[in-house]
Amino acid sequence: MTQLLEKPVRARGRAGHGHPWLTLVAVALGVMMVGLDATVVAIANPAIAREFGADLAGLQWVTNAYLLALAVTLIPAGKIADRFGRRRTFLAGVVGFAVSSVLIGMSGGLGMVIFWRVVQGFAGALLQPASLAILRNTFPAERLNTAIGVWGATVGVSIAGGPIVAGLLVENVGWESVFFVNAPLGLVALAVGLWVIRESRDEEAGGAFDLAGVALLTGALFALVWGLIRAGEHGFGDAVPRASFAAALVLFAAFVWNERRAENPLLPLSLFRSVSLSAATGLIVLGFFAMFGTIFFITLYLQQVHGMSPVDAGVRLLPMTGVFIVASPLAGMLTSRFGPRVPLALGMAFTAAALLGLSRVGVSAPYAGLWPWFVLMGLAFGMVIVAGTEAIVGNAPPRLAGVAGGLQQTASQVGGVLGTSVLGVLLSSRVGEVLFGRLTDAGVPDAAAQRLAGQEGIVAQGVAPVPPGTPGPAADAITTGSHLAFMDGFQTSLTVAGAVAAVAVLAALFVRRGSSPVEGGAAV
Repeated sequence: MTQLLEKPVRARGRAGHGHPWLTLVAVALGVMMVGLDATVVAIANPAIAREFGADLAGLQWVTNAYLLALAVTLIPAGKIADRFGRRRTFLAGVVGFAVSSVLIGMSGGLGMVIFWRVVQGFAGALLQPASLAILRNTFPAERLNTAIGVWGATVGVSIAGGPIVAGLLVENVGWESVFFVNAPLGLVALAVGLWVIRESRDEEAGGAFDLAGVALLTGALFALVWGLIRAGEHGFGDAVPRASFAAALVLFAAFVWNERRAENPLLPLSLFRSVSLSAATGLIVLGFFAMFGTIFFITLYLQQVHGMSPVDAGVRLLPMTGVFIVASPLAGMLTSRFGPRVPLALGMAFTAAALLGLSRVGVSAPYAGLWPWFVLMGLAFGMVIVAGTEAIVGNAPPRLAGVAGGLQQTASQVGGVLGTSVLGVLLSSRVGEVLFGRLTDAGVPDAAAQRLAGQEGIVAQGVAPVPPGTPGPAADAITTGSHLAFMDGFQTSLTVAGAVAAVAVLAALFVRRGSSPVEGGAAV
């Protein structure tokens, strides 16, 4: 093996340049920033809400603005990586992500936080599909599953450490510091990436860039995600979400028509002739739907209902996030041996069981009733993301590795928006239905309960809207009723999500191992 590696190293002129495992290290450092961001924001959300007086809708925008920017640009970014160079695109994303993270922490208002989160999303769109494309074109087919497993484990380590790091920083420094940690990570990733990553691109990607395809797909995804976010604020029956979904359908249809006619299409529709790739894309959506939605609302439950500090909440989430470290390489091994079908089916079955288990917890549930479901959820997510990613990237031609990476990441971000928005709608709607009754059952007089019933947006965060100066017994009654209403919404949303995950097990049965060869893979 050493002899096979020495020739390429000498030919490339400097030690380590193009080395597969060193390239994996460089890519892992970049995606580690994204992994940290996935969980530090959840822990920081209550502190951000307190500082800027944000309601649930504003808090969701801190998460969804980032996801929206990612979703609408990931596939174009993957195409840019294929055409203009994956190394160049990846490193540009690393720099942009680190700089925008610092600017988020320096923001003086919720609006600026959301604005820089959008910029951070654009940078992440450059970074993420390029990272998978680099691996696809560096590792030979027999080592790709292992590389993706390590890639997934790296994300798992950062996600696992994120809540604890964020909790310590929020308590002892401030919420701003959770974003500053990306600066040193970005500098190291940039330095290592400049040294070791070998440039690769799609040599057949000449000719005119499909600008019409970019515009139509971006518009369609924007309309879809915007509709989901607005539905999270006002419900699916509101005119704005319905108009957005209608616009998304029209734009998607126009995009398909354009791609059939374009000489150099942005997203070759031939990719979707693979049933495995199509099914895996849907499963990635559902996996992120479950994970983002669960982490978002479990964090509110632990901090607002149970009254935990950010550090305590981060530690309590460790069984969910920490098991990613084990689940990702385990999923890589299972995929190598059995193909992606087995880990995907197991992952969705575990997801369904975990969500339905969590849907039964109450206001004062002991931690012993939570952590087993956290472990199962973390194991499920690791299996779905690694096996689903291998099925998407492995079933795409190597020259379209960037597009396949963009498709995988788009699916994950749309799933994340669905998780926070759809589950948010279900939770808020249920809270609105039961809040008055829960307050009166807890002992709040009818007149006072009627006035408080309009505070469902606050109660949907797990916060009790106790007016200043309220006597102790009355405050306790408001708190009890509010928390019970929140739990009604919490249980309803997770029950629906668990049922969807159970049905998705059937989709996993259609996924097969990728068979396309890896071109340009170095000997390992």
